Amino acid sequence: MSNTKKLSFKDLASKVGPCLALIVIFLIFTVATPKFLQYDNLMNVFKQTSINALISAGMLIVLITAGIDLSVGAVCALSTCIMGLALQAGVQNSALLILICLATGVLIGAFNGALLTKLHLPHPFVSTLGTRNIARGLALFLTGAATIGGFPDGVLSLGFSTINGFPVSFLAVIILFICFHFFLNKTSLGRQIYCVGGNAEAARLSGIRSDRVLLICYILSGLMAALAGVVLVGRTATAYPLAGDTYDTDAIAACIIGGASFMGGKGTIWGTLIGAMLIAIIRNGLNLLGASSYLQQIVLGAVIILAVFVDVTRERMEAKARRLAAV
Repeated sequence: MSNTKKLSFKDLASKVGPCLALIVIFLIFTVATPKFLQYDNLMNVFKQTSINALISAGMLIVLITAGIDLSVGAVCALSTCIMGLALQAGVQNSALLILICLATGVLIGAFNGALLTKLHLPHPFVSTLGTRNIARGLALFLTGAATIGGFPDGVLSLGFSTINGFPVSFLAVIILFICFHFFLNKTSLGRQIYCVGGNAEAARLSGIRSDRVLLICYILSGLMAALAGVVLVGRTATAYPLAGDTYDTDAIAACIIGGASFMGGKGTIWGTLIGAMLIAIIRNGLNLLGASSYLQQIVLGAVIILAVFVDVTRERMEAKARRLAAV
């Protein structure tokens, strides 16, 4: 008898659904506007994908643990502003400036993790929402709500450089996502992250140090938000304290569209990339069609609601299947 387990329709839909959605949206905009398939526009889609993809990678790690990080947009802004203040203070070395930016993200991520693991706040929704307000307020206070420019080329290169028109930032995304895939699927810590999100009590009984795992996850989320900030500065040539206002919702949507769950224990890095590309294509296509920013917000809001509905429905179906199997 074969030991091969047949893939159920539900599992198949979970794996193939995001790809099908991406293809359908791609075809819709291909037909709707001839400008969509132009090479320069497709490269612009990759550029737009890069920032959300980087933040979404960190968000995915947190969601797998059944957590959430609402501070990523503010962390992105504050990290770039701290880098800008360091520039104004006389730091000219590009590598050092980028390191300062990334270190800021790591520190805020560690702060988020400590709120959960040391102060034992009840849910990351509340703690990261508080961190979001603190980070955004600090960015405005420290900069006087002003933008900071004049960054050296070494800082701008990641977000600005291209190879035959292809953005270096998206190449960096692919490399990092390969690393994340290996990390989540081939390392002990990666498997522990899934265990903590799938069943926290079972993880504790098996000897997994859940607090350590959570701390690392939120540090990674902060790090990826700061790295996205470096790309953002490369694209805009400035650090802006109000930047990244929608980055948290976009990242959550990308993860959920890609198959992650608010209940934890699920999600793949490649599904998250598909989700980030889907959001970028929708924004790009609506821009080409001349849709107002207000209409874009409505459409993307509807996409987020649909993604959450699919997630909740999927969880209910799985819970029902488990109950039937237990009878």
